[in-house]
Amino acid sequence: MPADLTFRNIRLLDGSGAPAVLADVAATGGRVTAVGEAPAGAREVDGSGMVLAPGFVDTHSHDDGAFIRYPGMAFKLAQGVTTEISGNCGFSAIPNVPGREVMPGDIVGGDSTWTDLDGYFAEVMAHGPAINNAMLVGHNRVRGVVMGLERRLAAPAELAEMRAHVAKAMEQGAVGFSTGLIYEPGRYSDTDEVVALAKEVTPFQGLYATHMRNEGDRLLEAVEETLHIAREAGIGTHISHHKSAGKRNWGRIGESLARVDRANAEGQSVTLDIYPYTAGSGPMNQYFNIAAIDPELAAVVRIAMCPDHPEFEGRMIPEIADSLGVSQEEAVRMAITGPRGKETICIQFVIDEADVETNLRHPLVMIGSDGIPTLRGKPHPRLFGTMPRVLSHYVRERGVLSLEEAVRRMTSLPCERFGLTNRGLIREGYWADLVLFDPATIRDTATYDDPKQEPEGIAMVVVNGVVAYEGGRHTGAGCGRMLRYHRDA
Repeated sequence: MPADLTFRNIRLLDGSGAPAVLADVAATGGRVTAVGEAPAGAREVDGSGMVLAPGFVDTHSHDDGAFIRYPGMAFKLAQGVTTEISGNCGFSAIPNVPGREVMPGDIVGGDSTWTDLDGYFAEVMAHGPAINNAMLVGHNRVRGVVMGLERRLAAPAELAEMRAHVAKAMEQGAVGFSTGLIYEPGRYSDTDEVVALAKEVTPFQGLYATHMRNEGDRLLEAVEETLHIAREAGIGTHISHHKSAGKRNWGRIGESLARVDRANAEGQSVTLDIYPYTAGSGPMNQYFNIAAIDPELAAVVRIAMCPDHPEFEGRMIPEIADSLGVSQEEAVRMAITGPRGKETICIQFVIDEADVETNLRHPLVMIGSDGIPTLRGKPHPRLFGTMPRVLSHYVRERGVLSLEEAVRRMTSLPCERFGLTNRGLIREGYWADLVLFDPATIRDTATYDDPKQEPEGIAMVVVNGVVAYEGGRHTGAGCGRMLRYHRDA
């Protein structure tokens, strides 16, 4: 019997970090069935001059709703992403109250029908997703369902209800619990609340993933809080989009990484992820206090999407202010106080390039896009370009890390960390999530001015043994799966 798909003459990077070897690879029934010498395939692919690697894993996505709105997931598939971790920064599609907007700009939309992870996964699968998805249960979501946006600590009965939501998600296969402690309503919680919720993860030994309470002036304090939470719960922790924001804080990434290294040496289990850009992005109203707008931040903000003022999109706040003859503070207020101001997405240029490279040199740092899947306006280019940017700019051009190591950070390391069984390596019996690319030409083409551009140099993407992307074309194969913690699927 021939294999379903056989790759010939490829340079195999198996995801382990080992050097590339010349090999053939075959897949049948969704799994890798031969590595090295491979039988004839019903479909034979000549990969001469190219690398075959495991499918890339986006460790930090916000695509919970996108799996339903855009099941083809074109912006991820074209960059070689075959699996992603959603539910980050405390924002997840679960738990859910059908027909109720839990928070302004609800990530799942107002017409959702599910209540829990099982229901959400069933809804996503009904849409035929192009890639795989694993889920964190988010603190902001849990708190919003139980308490709304109340600016207070949780009462004992409310905390018990929140704990039940986290426990149910873990029972149904969530990979862990996430927080976004700079956002509403998570910012109104104290450390003890987060510890209590993280302890519901302990029986499952999932992860505590966090957008920490501070990524600027109080970065090291936030790292200590993160380590305390994980230590008290007895679980591993994963620091999301590790950065030291604001020019006065540049260079402190080394101190933060040193604290992570010490924690690991002391017996904790700590990993991190970053996006390979010097700008972050998110809901603009969450970053500014209307009563006291930070002029330093306003000066480095660009508007990505602004329903009330679409003419602001793609422009920096100083430029907008100059054109209108108003102060930068007033331009910020205009962007976020209109009828749909809470939907405004901004891009903030707050990260030092040297810090990005310092992060990338650390062996426990993975790659996450942190892309916001709003295709209106001019979104951050990381939504379309993250993985190829690492392989082109930081591997080929800058030499910050080797190709083998970059692939390991994008494949086997995240699969091991997030409990994705039989994925992340090209080995017999593993799921056939594969990316065929040219290491000499792969590159991101998305820019801040023209962000919705797919990368170059990726010849083919295979998801669960099915060709999902080839030669710049999305095949429409809805072959993605919903992945549960330490369960083979």
